[in-house]
Amino acid sequence: MRQLLVSAIVMIFYPVMASAQTTAPRVDRPNILFIAIDDMNDWTGFLGGHPQAVTPRMDALADRGVNFTNAHCVAPGCSPSRNALLFGLEPSSTGLYPFYKPVPDSIRAKHRSLPQFLKESGYLTFGAGKIHHGAKGWPEEWTDYHKPEWHKLEYDPEAGYQIGTSRKMAFCPTRNPLPEHPDYKVASYGIDVLGKTHEQPFFLAVGIVKPHLPFVCPKRFFELYPDPVQPPAIQMNDHDDIPWAGRALAKINDDFRFRSDEAWERVRRSYLACISWADYNVGRVLDALTASPYAENTIVILWSDHGYHQGEKRSFRKFSLWEEATRVPFIIWDTREKGATRGRVCSEAVSLIHVYRTLADLAGLTPPADVQGTSLVPQLRDPSTPVVAPALTTWGRGNYTARTEQWRFTRYFDGTEELYSHIDDPNEWTNLAGNEKWAAAKQKLAAFLPDPAKGEEAPMLDVKQLERWSITGADRPNLKPLQKKWKGRLWPGSRK
Repeated sequence: MRQLLVSAIVMIFYPVMASAQTTAPRVDRPNILFIAIDDMNDWTGFLGGHPQAVTPRMDALADRGVNFTNAHCVAPGCSPSRNALLFGLEPSSTGLYPFYKPVPDSIRAKHRSLPQFLKESGYLTFGAGKIHHGAKGWPEEWTDYHKPEWHKLEYDPEAGYQIGTSRKMAFCPTRNPLPEHPDYKVASYGIDVLGKTHEQPFFLAVGIVKPHLPFVCPKRFFELYPDPVQPPAIQMNDHDDIPWAGRALAKINDDFRFRSDEAWERVRRSYLACISWADYNVGRVLDALTASPYAENTIVILWSDHGYHQGEKRSFRKFSLWEEATRVPFIIWDTREKGATRGRVCSEAVSLIHVYRTLADLAGLTPPADVQGTSLVPQLRDPSTPVVAPALTTWGRGNYTARTEQWRFTRYFDGTEELYSHIDDPNEWTNLAGNEKWAAAKQKLAAFLPDPAKGEEAPMLDVKQLERWSITGADRPNLKPLQKKWKGRLWPGSRK
């Protein structure tokens, strides 16, 4: 019954793709449709992270292109993740560990961002929404950037949940018409660009903000989730074998608050609704591409800057080095491929650090020499092609995790470690780091982590950022406040 209901709703909310109607101007290079999504974890149909997720448009995109089901962000925070992807440089190379708004001038002077590189290579570059963190970039990057009209969203907290009068900590429907929502406007800008004639190849960056906080969106997307929302798998004593440096990242006060308010189900429903709202707007842009002259000469890439916990591992947010915070949606569809097999899946662990070189390769361009990562074109041609290095994620100087198909190995700034086998323990509940049986596997993975003794760990750029962003790491090593907070009592939920 529920499946029939969802199917009916989807037919109403999600229009069918139109077919291409005109002939595209001749260009030497492919166009690039670059869809960036904020804070979206694996709660999508094409990744199977939540059984109730309704994401038909992204599912259809994944079926057309290559679905990287084991993709991971470079950092579990908006600013360092986006800086790494857009410059093709790891935080350990730039020193951009916490949040920066805007990008520091010293970085801009030394390195070229992806849109700047493409613009200098003859591309028209168009941007809308959130591409960089909290800033629209600089003139060297963009031919044009969207300037939306602002509308204040009216919340309906009685139909959801809101903490006091907080505009950010709200989890409820909005009452505004669809065109007044920021993501609708961003998608509309993308649709306008695709509807125009361009005599040069273009790079169109569409930055969808939801499901970033606040978890608010039009009511119709809440109606996609009428049943009790299934919680993720949670083990209440999960933190017992995690070192203090890892526990510090969980920020479990959110979990306490939502449990006390009996709000977790409303929070999760709101998150799923916002994911479906993002899917709707992604679909609008994809429809415009299909109906445009560029339908057969465009590379479509969709990615999210990091995941989100939603109560898994007793954490609500991102900002950790565990699976749900690092795993992200990542799809590449090259529309120039004719007769390609549908439903292609790459299960190799890949990092978003590879995006810059991959797009340059697909466009037939040579990226700047300092750009890190490797091209994923071999995996696009044959998804079973192995990736040489694990996916590396950084959160604060000295805190690193390496992910392969089988393993996640994490080392914190104080030398403490976590090791999980994703074959036997996909929820990362049993830390094997202290088990000598797996010492060789741990040593092999540790070789990929930045080594300060070899000069592989850049100092943090602008330490004043620590006044705004408290990241427990080599630049803020004091764990005593956290340990003192729980001194004389068990870690919440422990069975010991």
